[in-house]
This record gives sequence, structure tokens and C-alpha cells, in this order.
Amino acid sequence: MAAYVIVETDVTDPGQYERYKAAASEAVAAHGGRYLARGGELAVLEGDWGPSRLVVLEFEDLAAAWRWYESEGYRAARRLREGAARLRLVAVQGVD
Repeated sequence: MAAYVIVETDVTDPGQYERYKAAASEAVAAHGGRYLARGGELAVLEGDWGPSRLVVLEFEDLAAAWRWYESEGYRAARRLREGAARLRLVAVQGVD
């Protein structure tokens, strides 16, 4: 069953964040993930949540999302992100 990683991002250093994005993209692809949304225009439909940037990833299952998150490739990407952005990141299992 597919799993989705939802990321809320506050970018503080756009130049460094671009380097993170490139490394993160490689790690996502290496673990069979794909981007469903990546910082596009968003609309708040209800409530007071106003994220500045959202990313949604899809993985084969929750275990695959964990493997990506804990991989050396994504650990290296996270090091690039230090000081460039603050993230809130969750993974949720889909439905069949």
C-alpha cells in the first residue's frame, strides 16, 4: 500500500536550499519515490494553516519511505539543508 511523505518547509537560505533539493531528489529517485507536489501554488481551504512551501512524495509503502529517510543519500542531503530550511515532515500510509 502506497505511503505519502508530506513536508512543510520554511526556507531561510534559498541558495543552499537548492543544493539540498538536488541531493534530496537523487535520494528520492534512488528509493523508488516520486514527487506529487513540490512547492507549487497552494490554497488554504479551511483553518489557519498557512505553509509557505509544501512537498508531497509517494513511496511504494511506509517501509520504503523509512528506507529513503534513513538512507545515506538522504542523510547527506539533510546535512546540506542545515541552516537553509526548517522542515516538518510526516509519512502516512495510503488506503487501498
